[in-house]
Amino acid sequence: MEKVNINEKMNTFSEYWSPKIVGEINDSYVKLAKLNGEFVWHMHEKEDEMFMVIKGRLVIKLRTEDIIINEGEFFIIPRGIEHMPVAENEVHVMLLEPKTTLNTGNVKNERTVEILEKI
Repeated sequence: MEKVNINEKMNTFSEYWSPKIVGEINDSYVKLAKLNGEFVWHMHEKEDEMFMVIKGRLVIKLRTEDIIINEGEFFIIPRGIEHMPVAENEVHVMLLEPKTTLNTGNVKNERTVEILEKI
């Protein structure tokens, strides 16, 4: 058991859209990521995922609406919902999602991170 300082962990990396594992809860990972720009439209067929904004402002584009998540807020995207995260400026997020969750969901491209780094 050890406590985690989110700010210290965020300072250990600079790349965008590359989640890092900072903890495990049952069959889920707690991840930190830095986001900037647009990601890709994708969905997760079997996993829900939670985005909690630590710093900045994140827009989750859905096909029906845009969800704005401010610092200190979180949003859970249910499995099967197509979405695209957009960060107009650098955003720091905490993700809580099953260990099987691939960051690009049903899409595989240059942003897909299949092996996650633990920090």
